[in-house]
Amino acid sequence: MSTSPPDRRAIITEALHKIDDLTARLEIAEKAGTEPIAVVGMGCRLPGGVNNSDEFWELLRDGRSGIVRVPAERWDADALFTEDHTVPGTICNREGGFLTGWRPDEFDAEFFSVAPREAAAMDPQQRLFLEVAWEALENAGIPPQTVRGTQTSVFVGVTAYDYMLTMSGTVRPEELDAYVLTGNSANFAAGRMAYLLGARGPAVVLDTACSSSLVAIHLACQSLRWRESDAALVGGTNLLLSPGTSIACSRWGMLSPEGQCKTFDASADGYVRSEGCGVVVLKRLSDAQRDGNRILAVVRGSAVNQDGASSGVTVPNGPAQQELLCQALGSAKLTPADIDYIEAHGTGTPLGDPIELDSLSKVFADRNGRAPLVLGAVKTNLGHLEAAAGIAGFMKTVLAVAHGRIPRNLNFNELTPHAGEGVSRLTIAAEDTEWPATEAPRRAGVSSFGVSGTNAHVVIEQAPETCAVPRAAAPVVSTLVVSGKTRQRIAATASALADWMEGPGAEVPLADVAHTLNHHRARQPRFATVAAIDRCQAVAGLRALATGEPTQGVVDCREDAVGPGTVFVYSGRGSQWAGMGRRLLADEPAFAAAVSELEPTFVAQAGFSLHDLIAGGKELVGIEQIQLGVIGMQLALTQLWRSYGVHPDLVIGHSMGEVAAAVAAGALTPAEGLRVTATRSRLMAPLCGQGTMALLELDAATTEVLIADHPQVTLAIYASPRQTVIAGPTTMIEDLIDKVRAQDHLASRVNIEVAPHNPAMDALLPDMRSELADLTPRPPAIPIISTTYEDLGTGPVFDAEHWATNMRNPVRFQQAIARAGDDHHTFIEISPHPLLTHAIGETLAAREGADHVSLGTLQRDAHDTLAFHTNLNAAHTTRRHHAPNAHPLLGTPPPSRTASDTARNPVAAHSPLDLSLNPGAPRAKCTPVAGHRCHRPWQWDSDMGM
Repeated sequence: MSTSPPDRRAIITEALHKIDDLTARLEIAEKAGTEPIAVVGMGCRLPGGVNNSDEFWELLRDGRSGIVRVPAERWDADALFTEDHTVPGTICNREGGFLTGWRPDEFDAEFFSVAPREAAAMDPQQRLFLEVAWEALENAGIPPQTVRGTQTSVFVGVTAYDYMLTMSGTVRPEELDAYVLTGNSANFAAGRMAYLLGARGPAVVLDTACSSSLVAIHLACQSLRWRESDAALVGGTNLLLSPGTSIACSRWGMLSPEGQCKTFDASADGYVRSEGCGVVVLKRLSDAQRDGNRILAVVRGSAVNQDGASSGVTVPNGPAQQELLCQALGSAKLTPADIDYIEAHGTGTPLGDPIELDSLSKVFADRNGRAPLVLGAVKTNLGHLEAAAGIAGFMKTVLAVAHGRIPRNLNFNELTPHAGEGVSRLTIAAEDTEWPATEAPRRAGVSSFGVSGTNAHVVIEQAPETCAVPRAAAPVVSTLVVSGKTRQRIAATASALADWMEGPGAEVPLADVAHTLNHHRARQPRFATVAAIDRCQAVAGLRALATGEPTQGVVDCREDAVGPGTVFVYSGRGSQWAGMGRRLLADEPAFAAAVSELEPTFVAQAGFSLHDLIAGGKELVGIEQIQLGVIGMQLALTQLWRSYGVHPDLVIGHSMGEVAAAVAAGALTPAEGLRVTATRSRLMAPLCGQGTMALLELDAATTEVLIADHPQVTLAIYASPRQTVIAGPTTMIEDLIDKVRAQDHLASRVNIEVAPHNPAMDALLPDMRSELADLTPRPPAIPIISTTYEDLGTGPVFDAEHWATNMRNPVRFQQAIARAGDDHHTFIEISPHPLLTHAIGETLAAREGADHVSLGTLQRDAHDTLAFHTNLNAAHTTRRHHAPNAHPLLGTPPPSRTASDTARNPVAAHSPLDLSLNPGAPRAKCTPVAGHRCHRPWQWDSDMGM
């Protein structure tokens, strides 16, 4: 059966669509296979006192060496030294690249949730990797707790087993347990990190000798491109804990008698062994750009191969190296002329250096008229880090590409005479130089060759330029979050952060420090906050936090978190002050918007402008202005709290404050609330000066006895278990004040124009009922406990009758707070100045059971914005953040900023832990485990849900 022409056209059209779809998919697949990989974070611990990537760059920029004499606590270098490397049991040098700022016998086991006994059996190389990998994540601005459940992979190079060899000679058979196995099996270096983070991507430990960590980079890039991983922690770790390997290398004739790597120099005579750890965080470039990560550089391509059959199992193979370089360039889709710099393997051996030079000269012979290829080797600064050598060279190159400078190759005076003819096309970086200027991005290659023949080369390119994002104005108040597992850790972190802010971080804007601590650091179970207007205040606050001294803006951590439930408490009159809210009007958009929205209704009810009242900073005069001004402030402050995510689960109003509470609960509209307040104030105004109130340090029962013979005096307010307020004629109140004082109790007159909650109000009640007769309240949307009725279970209808009763009945504040305390634990007074926080605290303290906290909002004559943010921070420190993806502290809204604005160094909470005090821990004489000193600018976390 034939197909008609229209049918054939449809078939052809459909086929063309499928071809287009397949072509598009193929392009996507091909692009994915070569997508650049972004380097978004780095951490390291290297010779020369290097504890982070900034210090690493300083060492490189300054042309310093990290080679030192072997520390006495490692081994007796003099006892083992001999100039003749053939003498058994000796070492031909006394030098090495040792970590002078880190000790292998220190580890904060508690921080990483490792039991003391387990930590004592753990290879310090694993301990070091845990620290540095954590720091690399935070350097990338990735809070470690956000890694949980993600396809994050771990690739790490490990070759040395010094600790296991040491333990095998010092631990008795009966002391061997599972911890010895897990602590010394290299595979646990990756597995333990993945376990700590909750990462679900591949976790692989590699041992290709010297090339291990660069092979790890290659495999991590493949994993990212194949979508096995969405992020990768990649590195190498190596420690020199015993002299055994050095003795073997010396006998082999590989070590430099002078204890220096003189890469490519005529006097090169071997390498010097070194230790350290480096870790980088990698992501696909498109993901890093999408997520706003700070991109340090990108990996364009890489390759790994094997020497195969060469002159000897440890002899480099020139042709294999050449093939490797070509494969890596092909992977990057670049030509030799596109590369400006090569970070060479460059061990400084008379055999290896000439072979590598020859390979480089043959591959990079054609420069197309560009400047000669520049060579260098970080081993001249650090020595040979073995398993960490590749990552050290990689990190150096990333930094060089990012800074646009090629650091000096140390120990170079004259090119080795064994180099081939093609070496004239190459140049050694004998001096620190600017990167060769070209129109193309800066590009470099990194080589690392394993002694067993496995070679790796990685091509690095300058990070793509990012579109400049306009910086938002810095917030008036910045909040620094200082977290830790204990109060002592928080204090140590605060002190270290203050030191950093006055030292290395002195030029980092305060807002960036706050942003980083709040959004790019792990949040621990306990945390304190420092709110500050400027850097000086921030540092002073940190110092005060460290020493435990109460200071403005500082909220210390709580030993125990309070339970759920937030209560907004609205005070009556008396909290007003000249200037209240003026700074908030300028500093806080939510407050300004609330005032603006309320303004027309306020003017209509009050007859004056709320905005002008606040902005003018003038004192409120007269009962009408005072009561209306206070409720206007309370309604605006309610919206301010809500704008920062703090919402009430219950509201309570004290006396006239119940009007604002009813509005907050949704029972009245703002217009209705202002109308009730205006009516109440206008009716009470003629009574000004005809009565007063007094605060007594007496409980209710004692007060009832005191006023029993004074029928015109009433117990107006049940304030707390130990305080009451009475109201009545002025002369009677003054006589009672004298009587109470004579009994050595506190008694003071309340500064008030009209005394409500007593018989003087009776004459006003009919007018109150009639003028508000048409009020139509709604059922509250938020629960409210009324202080107007003796029966707290009364569900009030907020109509005219209620407001008349509210003006006359005593305020049962103590009873309402006690009832609220059954299910609520955070009480926030919404007022321009706290009047009730003491009474709330006293009432709740009299209860048995859960802890509570009572906070204010503003403080009389204090900086409005600072006072509010201090209280806001206090509201958040009452809670623990157990969730893996806990929200950032709401006290510091993140400004709009580029990723590069992240301050990389705000500080770490970790403190000493002496595991040697644990009698059950296995003893390793070489490295008895202790704890970390707090001295590094990083923020760590230990609450990982383990």
